[in-house]
Amino acid sequence: MQMTISTSERAQVLTQALPYIKQYSGKIVVIKYGGNAMVSDQLKSAVMEDIVLLSTVGIKVVLVHGGGPEINEVLEKIGKEPKFIGGLRYTDRETMDVVQMVLAGKVNKGLVQLIEQNGGRAIGLCGLDGGMIKAVKMKGEHDLGLVGDITSVDVTLIRNCLDSGTIPVIATIAAGEDGEEVYNINADIAAAQIAASLGAEKFVLMTDVRGLLADKDNEDSLISVVNVSDVPRLKRQGIIKGGMIPKVDCCVEAVRRGVKRTHIIDGRIEHSILIEMLTDEGIGTMFL
Repeated sequence: MQMTISTSERAQVLTQALPYIKQYSGKIVVIKYGGNAMVSDQLKSAVMEDIVLLSTVGIKVVLVHGGGPEINEVLEKIGKEPKFIGGLRYTDRETMDVVQMVLAGKVNKGLVQLIEQNGGRAIGLCGLDGGMIKAVKMKGEHDLGLVGDITSVDVTLIRNCLDSGTIPVIATIAAGEDGEEVYNINADIAAAQIAASLGAEKFVLMTDVRGLLADKDNEDSLISVVNVSDVPRLKRQGIIKGGMIPKVDCCVEAVRRGVKRTHIIDGRIEHSILIEMLTDEGIGTMFL
């Protein structure tokens, strides 16, 4: 269904956006990009347009991305079954080679190219560049192979990019503390830690859900604002559960470490980033 927007409505949209543009100009916004918005070409294009627009009006955008489906695709091509334990990818050495090749190569440079096509300037980086992300092997009840826990984030290289008006596009692969291993890092966790280390104004997590729902079966039950102190209660009530728990934990961690506001938004909606950032209504769940 095509929606027609009158000239006066367009003007209203622009005037509503102006105070937000002023508020965020010169500030850092970290966007974690993944899920369905990475698969559909139409959504992908809308995301890149949003990022370029934000960058053009002076907002310093950092794009951190996943790439699960593409990794699975390549693994299947080489006859290797993707294996997950408790939602995290089991990463043996062969899988790690594929993760590095697909994430830091094909996916990362593909996003850089899309941003450039939309009139932006971007540079593709991964956690190995400039010692950006260091990690140790993740310890837990299950051995996940070469999956890492972040020990340090050095944002010097990211700041250099932002200061020169370039959008850094980051694949979340980390160097081992020993300098020898390379680790696969969960992109949500890495993005939240990068946002905290940069002292970002906002951290936006794109997902395949509307946000936090009071009733998971009713999309109209969206909870627009959550205070981080309410999160334990919402977990006890079963409102935050399953795959939402680690995403909410990332948002809470970012806020506790100084990020002003974090958002979980629906990447399936075109231009959801602009709607969340530059309108009064917003679109997802904001944590503060």
